[in-house]
Amino acid sequence: MDRSDNSYSRFISWLKVLLPVSALALLSTMFLISKSVDPTTSLSYARVNLEELTGEQRIDSPRFSSVTDDGAAITFSAKSAVPDPDKTNVFTAEVLSARIETPDGGAVDIDAAKALIDGSSNIVDLSGGVTLVTSTNYEIATDGLTTAMDTTSAKTNGPVEAEGPMGHIIAGQAELTRQGDDNATYLLVFKEGVKLVYQPQTEGEVK
Repeated sequence: MDRSDNSYSRFISWLKVLLPVSALALLSTMFLISKSVDPTTSLSYARVNLEELTGEQRIDSPRFSSVTDDGAAITFSAKSAVPDPDKTNVFTAEVLSARIETPDGGAVDIDAAKALIDGSSNIVDLSGGVTLVTSTNYEIATDGLTTAMDTTSAKTNGPVEAEGPMGHIIAGQAELTRQGDDNATYLLVFKEGVKLVYQPQTEGEVK
């Protein structure tokens, strides 16, 4: 009995030492783990990601097509578009291309570096360098252009330079208009100080 009592006493004594030490080891491990994960840092990181997701509402490769009230088909496409945070139905587009196909069989291809698209007024303002290529073999370069989405209308915002069948043209403005309200004929008009350097076609060139 004495031997068993002594063994039991020694066992209890060891437990009194081991249990507190084990508890301290567990607590220290918990503190070490809590230090390796900073909840404040994780929260700020989550906030940054959320701001990036909500702030960057970009549309990749948007495309829009419609038929105007005078029967022309218009197609717009861009590399990307970003909605205006302060205005409804207004977008800023990058690397925009447009094609206008008129009922009389004509066509105009338009390329621009940037565009401001206002869906409320159906107006597109092109900027950053604009080029137009018509089916009548005119190639026009200008800084800016305004066109409509609901009717066949395009007007440069400043001077233009063009190459065409008649030669090199410099003008204060160029405009694509419809001739008469009931006439399906469309005209490309150069105006405001037009200068033409006539380049006659030589034999063998396609007229």
